[in-house]
Amino acid sequence: MASPPRVFEQGMESPSSAGIWARHSDVNPDVAGELERLGYSSLWLGASPPAGLDAVDPLLAATGTLVVGTSIVNIWTAPAHAVAESFHRLQATHPGRFVLGIGAGHRESQADYSKPYEALVDYLDELDREGVPVQRRALAALGPRVLELARTRSAGALPYLVTPEHTRIARARLGPDALLVVEQKVVVDADPDRARRLGRERVGPYLRLSNYVANLRRIGFDTDDVTFPGSDRLVDALAVHGEPETVADGIRAHLAAGANQVAIQVLAPDDDILAGARALARLL
Repeated sequence: MASPPRVFEQGMESPSSAGIWARHSDVNPDVAGELERLGYSSLWLGASPPAGLDAVDPLLAATGTLVVGTSIVNIWTAPAHAVAESFHRLQATHPGRFVLGIGAGHRESQADYSKPYEALVDYLDELDREGVPVQRRALAALGPRVLELARTRSAGALPYLVTPEHTRIARARLGPDALLVVEQKVVVDADPDRARRLGRERVGPYLRLSNYVANLRRIGFDTDDVTFPGSDRLVDALAVHGEPETVADGIRAHLAAGANQVAIQVLAPDDDILAGARALARLL
């Protein structure tokens, strides 16, 4: 595992290699507090939090060392100026405990999606003008160009829907010092049919998004794998399932491949992430 990068220097003395990924609308201060008590050092908020980042304040206020990051703020829907104002508010009240993750989203879901690489560069330029430090921001990055942009213009990368093979590629592209936090879906359930059914339910929709399909092909999956709703091989890799120790092994594979941290997305039929988080905490 790579050493903790500078983004983790403030707010925690010994950053854990395990964080939690959750949709920003699915977590509250009580959940954040329990995750911190369980030993998770960060909470990554997905599903494109709006520019005001109002969901972040109560999570930081309810915890003492937990780092909260966005994974990710969508550059097409959240203006850089407003996001920068939110960053400075959070930094002033909870210094060093917020990481701004941004990304370009998906062609299929954005009517104004055009030249995403150039749009990311422009957005980073605006964050520079607004005084958002390079070491407190990160990029959703999959392909080589954006991974390189993450290395040069931010603390590092926040890949989503990837395998340890992609983590190895990303670490080589980023170099040894950049932040690399990878998302991994997990189902803590020893029943393979039930677990795979839930995993496919959550993985399948991403196979309708061209950027994810292109990346999965780059890392070795074929047409049968990436055709909706996804092969068993694909689902098992992207939504690791089984007993807690089996799931923990899947998380450790990313760390061995060079991730600083794994942002664990616990899948559960009732969307209660805490049962799975508790089962994994003692192992991670």
